[in-house]
Amino acid sequence: MKKRELRSGYTTGACAAAAAKAAAQLLAVAYYATPMPTSPGKVSIPFPDGSRADFTIHASGYRRPGKTAFATVIKDAGDDPDVTNGAEIVAEAIIARKCLPSALVIKGGKGVGTVTKPGLAIALGEPAINPVPRKMIADAISEAFPGIPFRSSDRAVEITISVTNGELLAKKTLNERLGIIGGLSILGTTGIVRPLSSEAWTATIASSMDVAKAMGQTEIVLSAGRTSEKAHMKKYSLPEESYVMMGDYLEFSLREATARCFSNIYLCAQWAKMLKIAMATPQTHVRHGAIDLGKTVDFLNGIGVSVPKASEFNTAREIFDYLIANPADLQEALIKVCNAAKSYASDIADPVYLSAVLVDYDGEVIAYSN
Repeated sequence: MKKRELRSGYTTGACAAAAAKAAAQLLAVAYYATPMPTSPGKVSIPFPDGSRADFTIHASGYRRPGKTAFATVIKDAGDDPDVTNGAEIVAEAIIARKCLPSALVIKGGKGVGTVTKPGLAIALGEPAINPVPRKMIADAISEAFPGIPFRSSDRAVEITISVTNGELLAKKTLNERLGIIGGLSILGTTGIVRPLSSEAWTATIASSMDVAKAMGQTEIVLSAGRTSEKAHMKKYSLPEESYVMMGDYLEFSLREATARCFSNIYLCAQWAKMLKIAMATPQTHVRHGAIDLGKTVDFLNGIGVSVPKASEFNTAREIFDYLIANPADLQEALIKVCNAAKSYASDIADPVYLSAVLVDYDGEVIAYSN
């Protein structure tokens, strides 16, 4: 059976630009008596690469007749497992007196977060609408007012972007860690969401490190998951900005940390991920290859951790349980695995200090490298 090709979708930034253009078109009709678009239920917007895409307008109208126009777009992330898939992106447009700083002002409304920590692409106190989405909104708005010379007039367009239930959706993201408070970020560098791509995750890793650096942190904790991160927090209590969720992007995270000159790196993971790191695996997600138990057993015996042949195990967790059941050599065995992980990571990163920290399945730190 032929595998179905995964479907791409659109970023929150692209959806915001589409909603903004639709709202601006309605405003232009009311304020300047421009012709109504031939298909008010759809808008076409330009993308950064020069292409265009059509968006269906979910709802539109006027808040105050002739004064405030609004339009909404339902985000379609395609087959990407995005928490914002299905979110309603709302744009309101008004014509304001040009006491504003420019002919177009973009604001954040309810459900869009505010930047409260340095290190991001947006200034402190500004709505978390990233630079590329801002340009996409500006380009789309310019098409809604053809021939109207805003720059030479005393009028300006004010666009407010909101996200319905954005505050609740933001709780499922790392926004608060980044200092984005009160809602979601309006993101996107291309306008397109590629399903299961690494772009969003690696961008968050890089942004987390930028915030940590801007906040004056000199050491960083790269954790494979929330359980390992919480275990490190509980035991060592470093500042929140020091913690970066690397997920499966080990090599990328190590290189980014090195580029930002963090002096100390703590590599924190549970058994299966730590084993993969120790066995020199740059990307630890299972889709890049399930752990080979035969190679794992050979590797462990090769570093002096005595375990039976692979046929006695079905999973990496069973190997861990075997070691736990033989406590006499347990600590030494776990340290050897941590040391191997440290050795591999140190070949990629070159900090003053690097430590591999192992967390058990109960969420406790149980070993770390020498």
